[in-house]
Amino acid sequence: MIVADARLIAAAVTGIALSVILVVRGRLHPFIALLCGAFAVGLLSGMPIAVTSKAVQKGVGDILGGTGLVVALGLALGAMLQLSDGAGGLARAALKASGVAGAPFAALIAGLVIGLPLFFETGLVLLLPIVATAAAALPAKGRGDEAKLSLMLCAIAGLAVVHALVPPHPGPLLAVDALHANLARTIGYGLLVGIPTAIIAGPLLSKFTARGVSIAPPVLAAAKLDVPDPGVGRALIVILMPVVLIAAGQVEALLPKSVAPNFAWLSVASNPVLALLIACLAALPLLFGRRLFERGVQDAVWAEAMVPAGTILLAIGAGGALKQVLVQAGISDLLARVASHGALSPLLVAWLVAAAIRLSIGSATVATITTAGIMPALVISSGVSPEWTVLAIGAGSVFFSHVNDPGFWLVKSYLGTDMPGTFRTWSLLETAVSVVGLVFILVASRFL
Repeated sequence: MIVADARLIAAAVTGIALSVILVVRGRLHPFIALLCGAFAVGLLSGMPIAVTSKAVQKGVGDILGGTGLVVALGLALGAMLQLSDGAGGLARAALKASGVAGAPFAALIAGLVIGLPLFFETGLVLLLPIVATAAAALPAKGRGDEAKLSLMLCAIAGLAVVHALVPPHPGPLLAVDALHANLARTIGYGLLVGIPTAIIAGPLLSKFTARGVSIAPPVLAAAKLDVPDPGVGRALIVILMPVVLIAAGQVEALLPKSVAPNFAWLSVASNPVLALLIACLAALPLLFGRRLFERGVQDAVWAEAMVPAGTILLAIGAGGALKQVLVQAGISDLLARVASHGALSPLLVAWLVAAAIRLSIGSATVATITTAGIMPALVISSGVSPEWTVLAIGAGSVFFSHVNDPGFWLVKSYLGTDMPGTFRTWSLLETAVSVVGLVFILVASRFL
């Protein structure tokens, strides 16, 4: 068993390392690199090529079948909020109401709220240009770039926290589905952990990391349609609608048995796919009014949503393939045996695996998918809460963003920082979200 375990670990490390080399050195798309890594794991672990091929197909099919619709609908909702400037109006209103003293927390709250239904990259594109403009208009008290950068880092902290810890953001939703966690409970725990984590990683940490960092004008800008401003209220309804629908699914369980059957329909509406579909349908009239039937508006919305969908879905699918091969090779059983000896907390194991994949591959989503896929055996054998495991995976999946993470370059472009400045600000922010989040998870899981 010792020799077999060593061979399995070596196969897993080699397959992941191959994926990294192909992405970083070979400049291949993660879809191809991850598929190569999946086949390498299978062959090196002793699986026949036919079995490995079937595992790859199953992994891709399971992930895309379970999450493809969520991803596509999330992208559509983000496109509507972006093109209508609904999210932008919400951010500007929050910053205007806060004043100078409250601006960092207003930017943080805007990031938390706007980031809930959106992929990190979409939220970044929506929010940072708005925050940068607002920061330039606020009195800097002689701090110049430092004040502006600090405000933008606060907004990014909000986006990063929901990206890692709070469903219905697509990342945590993937882990919820894989581990069969209670969605409403995961949302509650995520907010409990995420809010203090965001405060530490944003307003508090940025006071130190932004010092002495110079910024240039951002090189990217957000797209927008020439449509009437939908207003803050309508944008807020659209953003919060999927959250409310998903949470409403737990109402039935809280009601007396004599009354609960009358509210069974709430459980149906809380399905993430249906909740996001309802939100998308409601968003069209709420954000675009009578212009929603114009061909130009419709074409712009769906092009903005579907063009990136192919790249994202392919990368997610390949991550599912790698996950399935690792599971079929026996890595999940190996982790369960390690946890059963009590040497490490199962939550810490989940965080370490996700962090290792994140450092290797760069993608937080792939780290989440791969780790969540190999954790069910450990969750069952240890009896650890699947909800806290989801959050531990999410925290690990954002550990130390660096050059193999596409988000690193996107943040660098929007902040206007150089390489050392991006490491000092963004990379440390992500590390703080990961480590501080883990500490809160480990502490809170002992009491809840």
